[in-house]
Amino acid sequence: MKTIKVFVRPDNTATIICPRCNAVKKISVVPFRNKKHLLRMRCRCDERFTVQLDFRKSYRKSTSLPGTFRVIQPKNGEGGIIHIQNLSLGGIGFTVSGIHHIEKGQILQLAFTLNDRHQSAVNKQAKVCTVKKNAIGCQFLEKQPMEKALGFYLRP
Repeated sequence: MKTIKVFVRPDNTATIICPRCNAVKKISVVPFRNKKHLLRMRCRCDERFTVQLDFRKSYRKSTSLPGTFRVIQPKNGEGGIIHIQNLSLGGIGFTVSGIHHIEKGQILQLAFTLNDRHQSAVNKQAKVCTVKKNAIGCQFLEKQPMEKALGFYLRP
């Protein structure tokens, strides 16, 4: 059975498109918030498929970008190379090569270049939210002018 991922809008609605006939249906997902995120669907064309609901605040794009990090709070001088796995307007997920001392709650300065037409440079501060071995998840701290380029890059 085919699985499709659907982004949930702030008004708790989602648009589901049949993978077979492209029929469009807008549904309310209020009953599924904080509960079930996988729904079994059957289209009027009789196609059966699974819908995975994504309740994130911002669209997250899978990427493969190199970058660098530097711990700026608390200052410990650590820094290094990162490999960005995913990116959204609100945050970033990346892996660090080798041994690191990144901990939840630290503030990092991140620098990377988007692989867009303009090769836009992004320089942002982020707070570490999750650390699972070498996989790090961060939330961006402030909005900066470069977010326009990031917004265009992240359009689905």
